[in-house]
Amino acid sequence: MARAPKPSGCKQGREIHRRRYRQRDLRKRFLIVCEGSKTEPNYFRSFRANAQVVGKGYNTLSLVKSAVEMIQEDEYDEVWCVFDRDSFPMEQFNNAILKAKKEGIQVAYSNEAFEIWYLLHFNYYDTGMSRTQYKDKLTELLGSTYQKNDRGMYDILESKQPTAIRNAETLLRSYGDEHDPEQDNPCTTVHLLVQRLNEQIR
Repeated sequence: MARAPKPSGCKQGREIHRRRYRQRDLRKRFLIVCEGSKTEPNYFRSFRANAQVVGKGYNTLSLVKSAVEMIQEDEYDEVWCVFDRDSFPMEQFNNAILKAKKEGIQVAYSNEAFEIWYLLHFNYYDTGMSRTQYKDKLTELLGSTYQKNDRGMYDILESKQPTAIRNAETLLRSYGDEHDPEQDNPCTTVHLLVQRLNEQIR
């Protein structure tokens, strides 16, 4: 029986290129709209996912409104808003979460601040802290002065990410099914976004 001719190197190259192209097509396109202009965008831009990350510098409700405007201009598979409880009025924080859900936007929130997500890479914390305490604790754990806008935080913490996810899940569960985001301090749902991004880069 005659053997089928082997594909040429050129043809094999085209096949590999097509397979890779199909794989890229299957990756979801994310829009991540962040309240902060540097800290959160720097972190999420480090993920090797198909994501447009925007740092708006807006408060919670204005951030959600901005995300709604952006999805009217382009198409995305998933849209996320990232914001903190911070010093904003409690009612505004919960209203922003509700408005986002109504618009089909998912929320990665933190109460009190995004840095609780960083801290959970090291230990489980269930006691509220001030922003100054976050910075001091991170400086202690990192062994160097914590800088909010450090572009290297993703790389520094990546190996500890599974620990952070477990700790964040445990912390969220501790508030029960009827939890109140504005009152749950500390708490974060950043791990939900992190998990979704990780699923796209495996």
